Amino acid sequence: MADMSSATRLHPLRADRQSGRTVSVTPAGDATRISLRARPDAVAKLSRLLGLSLPTRPKSTAVAKDGRAALWLGPDEWLLIDAPDSDVAAVLARADVLHSAVDVSHRNVGIIVSGEGADRTISGGCPQDLSLAAFPVGAASRTVLGKIEVIVWRTGEDSFRIECWRSFSEYAYSFLQESAKDCGI
Repeated sequence: MADMSSATRLHPLRADRQSGRTVSVTPAGDATRISLRARPDAVAKLSRLLGLSLPTRPKSTAVAKDGRAALWLGPDEWLLIDAPDSDVAAVLARADVLHSAVDVSHRNVGIIVSGEGADRTISGGCPQDLSLAAFPVGAASRTVLGKIEVIVWRTGEDSFRIECWRSFSEYAYSFLQESAKDCGI
């Protein structure tokens, strides 16, 4: 029987909790997130307003000098991730082209998975091929992790940002923690 006197209960999203020896799973900082939809004829104008070229190929992303990022999610859909005090919503409100921009900052939570073996940690519950050859730095994709929909963005050779709905964040966070342990890294 397990010795319950030595068990310690930790909050599932504690930022200082490490998963493995070489992989860390930590909550991402606050961010502004915009779900952007637009037809192809509006992409050039929206790109100029945003200060980056909206990506138009599957799994592609674009990052501006100020850190604003656009992740391609579909032929007419992007997720914009920016600083928490961003004016991106006001910028898009001035666009005189047909588009839809919805602030989903309250809905999403970001989780950073970094370190040697980060790709194996995510692959513990994700069918996406996360090898560098198939999923290079800068790639992003909507996929699944365990039983939930997530967006996986490779931000570095050994680092990823996972975006999921707030209501699934504890599940995703715990899943990634356990996956890192299961990978033995």
